Amino acid sequence: MNLPCLLKKGVNDLAFEALTQKLEAVFKRLRGKGKLSEADVKQAMREIRLALLEADVNYKVVKDFVQKVTERAVGQEVMESLTPAQQVIKIVHDELVRLMGPKDTKLNFSQSKVSVFMMVGLQGSGKTTTCGKLGLYLSKMGKRPLLVAADIYRPAAIKQLQVVGEKVGLPVFTMGEQDPVAISKAALEHAFRHGNDVVIIDTAGRLHIDDELMEELERIKEAVTPNEILLVVDSMTGQDAVNVAETFHNRLHLTGLILTKLDGDTRGGAALSIKAVTGCPIKFVGVGEKLTDLEPFYPDRMASRILGMGDVLSLIEKATAAIDQEKARQLEEKIRKEEFTLEDFLEQIKQVRKMGSLDQIMSMIPGFSPQKLQGIEFNEKELVHIEAIINSMTKEERRNPSIINGSRRRRIAMGSGTSVQDVNRLLKQFEQTKKLMKQLSDLEKGRKKGRFKLPFF
Repeated sequence: MNLPCLLKKGVNDLAFEALTQKLEAVFKRLRGKGKLSEADVKQAMREIRLALLEADVNYKVVKDFVQKVTERAVGQEVMESLTPAQQVIKIVHDELVRLMGPKDTKLNFSQSKVSVFMMVGLQGSGKTTTCGKLGLYLSKMGKRPLLVAADIYRPAAIKQLQVVGEKVGLPVFTMGEQDPVAISKAALEHAFRHGNDVVIIDTAGRLHIDDELMEELERIKEAVTPNEILLVVDSMTGQDAVNVAETFHNRLHLTGLILTKLDGDTRGGAALSIKAVTGCPIKFVGVGEKLTDLEPFYPDRMASRILGMGDVLSLIEKATAAIDQEKARQLEEKIRKEEFTLEDFLEQIKQVRKMGSLDQIMSMIPGFSPQKLQGIEFNEKELVHIEAIINSMTKEERRNPSIINGSRRRRIAMGSGTSVQDVNRLLKQFEQTKKLMKQLSDLEKGRKKGRFKLPFF
């Protein structure tokens, strides 16, 4: 696959993009100074403080963060280090992890009975969809979740959960517009009888917090004794999300938070403030609209991404989950035998798409910071066009592209809704990919036979 064809000019929206750019600029200036003075560190801290405030991080959180970093950074160990700038960056990284921690944010499951997860939040935060996402995530872990429609107030809320449940292949328990407490208790009994080991209750939300909402949630909590009370908040609302979390936590004693729409939050103020203000850990983040776009929250990995260091562990996990190991082995064998076809090319594209959007994948690679990718947007439609072109070919054409003459190219273009130029470009890219794979295969063979030896080896 030719990467340049997947890029086009535009704005590249990544989580924490603005903050990452400002912090990278600060650290670049520090690296350029060599030896650091206390004045250099304090100037850098002033710039970091401003960057965090502009990212909509809570003022008290920023003050505490800058104070802790400064105390550690002006110490003798940093000042006399051969790489003082790197030491400062490490301190900032460590304090970011502490700010968003703890590291272990696993869900609490019941050992002997059905686990109950109570989902709470305001309307518009993505609570109902997140119930489905969490259910799908748990089912991949081998659990048997039951979704419960306990929001009887919002129009079509029950229907929405049923649609989401159908998409993720999970059962949905409903009792119409009866009392939410009675629905929750009946759902628990239903789960016992039908072998469901996790109950996810989609509770009612409001446009704003009121006593009536809180009292109902407190009654549900008392009736089902949940293992987890998870607040779903929209990260794009910034400090409003923090204030909402604080209010819910004071009344319900939350066990965790799920931040939605993090992929569209270029500032990141909520993610950086919410744990420090409420004391409640972030357990999951929503990173896209697909029902698979829910990820466990790892503070250390997020800190690395904020500082432009990438997130290799998450990238490996995504690749492991998306790539079929048996198909990968078969592909390796085909490349060795020079039997790589357009069908294999299409399979590779499908597996890459399973890993998520291209900008998310690239943001996890160390060195591919938003600043370096500024002005470039990943063109997901190009992948769709490639799939359409290959799908419009006959089996024979996919396996032997050399037979694709002018009339065949016109037919493929018409069938895929693209142009002949698009078909020509794809065939050229495919031939380039085949050549590259052959060269890599030859290099590997030569290495094993000992033809390519490096000096002193």
